[in-house]
Amino acid sequence: MTDPLVIAGRELRSRLITGTGKYPSPEAMRDAVIASECELVTVAVGRIDLDTVEEAITDYLPEDVTLLPNTAGSATAEEAVRIARLARAGGLPDWIKLEVIPDPRWLLPDPVGTLEAAEQLVAEGFTVLPYVFPDPVLQKRLEAVGCAAVMPLASPIGSGSGLKLRHAIEIMIEQAEVPVVVDAGLGAPSQAAECMEMGADAVLVNSAIARADDPGEMGRAFRLAVEAGRAARLAGLIETHGTAEASSPAAGLSA
Repeated sequence: MTDPLVIAGRELRSRLITGTGKYPSPEAMRDAVIASECELVTVAVGRIDLDTVEEAITDYLPEDVTLLPNTAGSATAEEAVRIARLARAGGLPDWIKLEVIPDPRWLLPDPVGTLEAAEQLVAEGFTVLPYVFPDPVLQKRLEAVGCAAVMPLASPIGSGSGLKLRHAIEIMIEQAEVPVVVDAGLGAPSQAAECMEMGADAVLVNSAIARADDPGEMGRAFRLAVEAGRAARLAGLIETHGTAEASSPAAGLSA
């Protein structure tokens, strides 16, 4: 593990995080997770029975995969904090993907509510990974209250529209003091590779894998894309030019 992703002191070999929703079956979810080789998978706490979550989900996951509870379905900071506490009380990890989403149409996160909930949850000892609209100013506020990462959306959840908010995310990456995980809206492996090429630390993908004709193969495709994008970033991409530049030098060629 020569290039691990480090979040809150934990080293992860995979820079791909996946979800557990929208799969046609638990077996399809398992196949996709295994093929993706991810180490974190999100689970919506508000939509599961905490008394049976271990049996319902972890029975289908490899032993080295950890659940990342999220507060999906929370419209307010208060609801998000309550769900996070329930997850902890139910025996789930105290790592929380924080979502505060009052908007039912576009499913855009509430920046004020997210900051309020993040501050409270950090104070209670949670490792908080907030889902946010790409906002470099909010990012610094979240870092200041102790969030372990920030998770800006690429485009609306489940849209498959790709990296529509690239410029703002680039600013976040440039100024980041914690990992930046691009989350939501990615529809193709090439889009995940683009995120990694521009310097994102990781990506989170659910719908594009779960709703594919073959979730297992799509999980593998996203794994390869993330690895390729990260390798390209580390190798050093060439600068772009507005005009052509010959691959072979003109000097020394005979007329």
